[in-house]
Amino acid sequence: MKKILIMSDSHSWQEELMPVIERHREEVDYMLHCGDSELAKHDQVLQDFLVVRGNCDYGEDFPEELTKEIGSAKLYATHGHLYNVKLTLTNLCYRAEEVGADIVCFGHSHIASAYEENGTIFINPGSIRLPFRPARTQTYVICEVDDRRIKVIFYTIDGSEYPELSKEFNCN
Repeated sequence: MKKILIMSDSHSWQEELMPVIERHREEVDYMLHCGDSELAKHDQVLQDFLVVRGNCDYGEDFPEELTKEIGSAKLYATHGHLYNVKLTLTNLCYRAEEVGADIVCFGHSHIASAYEENGTIFINPGSIRLPFRPARTQTYVICEVDDRRIKVIFYTIDGSEYPELSKEFNCN
């Protein structure tokens, strides 16, 4: 089994992210930031992260998108602004199909969610700093991937599980 810490939209936070990172560093295989960190690539907070560029990230420090093999699953990450995810998820669904993604991670909307569409798992960890929904709760995700299932566990910034959002999906 592989585990991924997924967060997004931390908007310049540094010290506030360290407890989250330290809490999970030893248990995860990867850490992913889905954009709008507003930090430079060399910032200590992001040193162990895979990072994509958000609309509030300036410069060319991070790629617009990335793919990564996570065990037997192909993960695709983007911030979401280039696919208009605040209006529709159709464009992102098409992109997921184009790259052959099993898991798609994105941010931008500041709305935490996990769902399956056409056999692909979509994960928006919400915003760790400025959440919109649900109930303006600051969230991040630990995603567990194995050959049989993908488990998406949402957490609040203090490390409490958020079971109302967490989901488990069977792999095809």
